[in-house]
Amino acid sequence: MAQTFFEKTTRESHPTTVRVSVVDDHESVRLGLKAACIDAGFAFVLAAASVQEFVDGLDGRENDVVVLDLSLGDGSTVTGNVKAVQATGSAVLIHSIADRAASVREALAAGAAGVIPKSAATKTVMAAVETVARGEVLNNLEWATAIDADRDFAKAQLGRREREILHLYASGLPLKLAAQQLGIGYSTAREYLDRIRVKYVEVGRPAPTKVDLLRRAVEDGILPGLDLDGGDGR
Repeated sequence: MAQTFFEKTTRESHPTTVRVSVVDDHESVRLGLKAACIDAGFAFVLAAASVQEFVDGLDGRENDVVVLDLSLGDGSTVTGNVKAVQATGSAVLIHSIADRAASVREALAAGAAGVIPKSAATKTVMAAVETVARGEVLNNLEWATAIDADRDFAKAQLGRREREILHLYASGLPLKLAAQQLGIGYSTAREYLDRIRVKYVEVGRPAPTKVDLLRRAVEDGILPGLDLDGGDGR
């Protein structure tokens, strides 16, 4: 099974050149992004008009980030495209026009690391590629707008303690240290974390991994910043 970029970076002690591919059904966009990636010092791997073309053309080569057009004209689905790209070990950066909030939300739910509008300056797109390549969540206005505009998006109703645990744990703190910081036992912290995951499953937004929990924390406004106006989570 292909290792994800997140898994690869945890084992690397030194930075490497970011390997980037572009999937877009407009040739001018592919050529423009390819030139921008090369100019930014990235290792450009492949430009393709469809996800299937990207998968076939990769031919065993390693790739870190795919800049993916949200709506390809080949009848493919947003979720299917994101999952297929992730299966190659690549992170997904959605490159989209700004008025497709529902589709952007679908891409984020499928595991895309972020979204950047096609109207963004080239340097902004390249900076987003670097952010995603580091395994970080791209927390920007487009992400927030996609969520706010989606009436079907349901926040998990987390209590105060649950929000505190999620904030610390998703920020990168080991659960044992998060528990110590909050003055509770490890087993209690584990119970809160299990409860958090159950609540996200109940609203159709499962978070089985720590990276998924980070995404949920950003989506729900728990990161960055922590709102403690809720209940005590007990």
